[in-house]
Amino acid sequence: MQISEDTAVSVSYYLTANKNNQPEELIEQTTPDKPFVFLFGFGGVLPDFETNLNGKQKGDKFDFKIAAKDGYGLFEKDYLVQVNRQAFMVDGKFDDERVKLGEDIEMHDADGNQLIGKVKQITDDFVEMDFNHPLAGFDLHFIGEVLEVRAASKEELDHGHIHGPHGHHH
Repeated sequence: MQISEDTAVSVSYYLTANKNNQPEELIEQTTPDKPFVFLFGFGGVLPDFETNLNGKQKGDKFDFKIAAKDGYGLFEKDYLVQVNRQAFMVDGKFDDERVKLGEDIEMHDADGNQLIGKVKQITDDFVEMDFNHPLAGFDLHFIGEVLEVRAASKEELDHGHIHGPHGHHH
C-alpha cells in the first residue's frame, strides 16, 4: 500500500538541522522500536514532510531537506518580546521557581491563544521571551525509512490520530 490520504504511516528517521550554513546537528532520531506514527493528510506534520513521503510504501527509504521558510518558519525578531516583570508576580513575589533563563513558559496572547515562550533574559523591569518555534530559521534534513503503511480505521479518522501500538491510546 502506498502512502496517501487517510493512511496510517509509521516511519523511522534521523533528523538533523542547520542554521546559516553551519554544520548539521542532530535534532531527533526515531527507531523501528519507537517509530514516528501519524495520519497522512490530517495536518499533523509539516506539509513538505507529507509531500516528500506521498506515494512511498513500506521499505522505501527517503532523504529530503525542508528549507526553514517551509518548515518552522524564519526566525522573527518581532517574536522576541519584553514582558513586564509584573506579569510574573505571584502573591506579590516574582515567580523565580518557574521563570528561569532557558525555561519554556506557557502564556496566552490577548485573544486567549496558547503560546510557548523561552526565557532569554531577566532584568529588574522585564523578562525577554522568545516566541519563535525552537526550529525557526533551521533547514531540516530527514533521512529514514517507511516502516508501515495501512488504511486508517474509521475511529482513527474520526479522532484525527493513530490508535494502537506506537499511537495514541485512550
